[in-house]
Amino acid sequence: MNAHATTPRTVQAIRDAGARPSWLIAVTVLCVGVPPGGGTPGQEASGVQVTAGDVAAAGLVAVAAFLVVTRRAAMPRQAFLAFGPVTAALGVATVCSRDIAASLPGYVRGIQLFVLVPLAVVLLVRDRRDLAIVCGSVLALGLGEAGYGIWQSVTGNGASIEGEAIRAVGTFGAADVMALSVLTGFAILVLTAFALVAPRRGTAAVLACLAGLGVLAVALAFALSRGSWLALGVAAALMLVIFDRWVAVRTLVCCAALLLLAVATVGGGAQAVVARSRSIAGSVTTPDQSVSDRYNLWGAAQRIWQDHPVTGVGVKNFPAYRDTYASIELSSGSETEDPVHGYVRQPLLSPHNEYLLILSEQGVVGFTGFAVLIAVILHGLWTRRRTRDPFWLIGVGVMAFLLVNFLYADLGGPTCVLTAVLLGVAAARALGLEPSAGPARAAPSALFTRPLERR
Repeated sequence: MNAHATTPRTVQAIRDAGARPSWLIAVTVLCVGVPPGGGTPGQEASGVQVTAGDVAAAGLVAVAAFLVVTRRAAMPRQAFLAFGPVTAALGVATVCSRDIAASLPGYVRGIQLFVLVPLAVVLLVRDRRDLAIVCGSVLALGLGEAGYGIWQSVTGNGASIEGEAIRAVGTFGAADVMALSVLTGFAILVLTAFALVAPRRGTAAVLACLAGLGVLAVALAFALSRGSWLALGVAAALMLVIFDRWVAVRTLVCCAALLLLAVATVGGGAQAVVARSRSIAGSVTTPDQSVSDRYNLWGAAQRIWQDHPVTGVGVKNFPAYRDTYASIELSSGSETEDPVHGYVRQPLLSPHNEYLLILSEQGVVGFTGFAVLIAVILHGLWTRRRTRDPFWLIGVGVMAFLLVNFLYADLGGPTCVLTAVLLGVAAARALGLEPSAGPARAAPSALFTRPLERR
């Protein structure tokens, strides 16, 4: 009798799940972790590398377009203000490019990451449950990749650094050595927001959040990405201070104590983490080859922009002008090695600074479109602020992480689609998807089910 009674409920639950387009976003996020098959590292040198995440994102955009055409989804009023200028700027920079044919793939890529995918997320996310599904998929992917990355570091099956294969890279491989650190950084921000509201849901939720944060933090440390450490530190601290200043102080003190304990007791890859941390302070006075190359690339991008200030040299054209404007100290490429791909020499295709990349390739026109997009999202988050809403905190944390990380990194590799999805989550929260009127503190059972409304 019980089996017959529960079967209709199960079927209805499956139907309800299928009726939510946010599950397509979750699938897109999970596809980001699928290793590229058949390609070779550095494939982007000759064009745009298409990953499983890109294919899933294309389907996501197609579904969103269908819903708009059939009037089953409405475009928020501010969407045109947010995404219109960056679309126009990319078009102008491509038309004015020194090599239009070479810029066309870059134009498509830019529209995908800054317009189509974020806008599709805005259109398909309707309420808190949708946001929970999307953020939960980010957390699930992050925890899975973190566990695999920790195994790589402990067993010596990761990417090579200083002659040891101890750098955690997950399923992304050494060709995309930054991908795991970006993913785990985003996952930590998501779980931090959930942990801040977890006390309302009981001790078990708190312990689960703390355990997950521990796994993600270890994986991020073993990823040995100095830039991601800095960006995550700023973003997480901002979220904590906004939520509660005393909570922020207690959390930061506990994290500092745990960090010291880990350094003192953990061997193996811990020495590499300590050495990597110390090198951050020496990046100004005694930079290593990686940092020195980055400084030279920044200088080249600045000089390209000075000679082409309005529309730049065209999207994807930085490598063609790099050697002309770079100093002689710049290396010919970076070296990567892992058990899967072996030794590969990677070309330096960007200045590793998103702001300078946009200025050099798209000039002031492109930078203005990008700045308008960011400004509209930040303004929307500010005017619709709910400091006790975990999804609002996630939007703030993601934007802070990206704005800091863009100072010494740019969009590249398989996590581009993930970044675009989370940019869409922040945009959805900023452009009108917010909690309906009600008490400031929701009941625990309504945390992910309370309806939201478009304004």
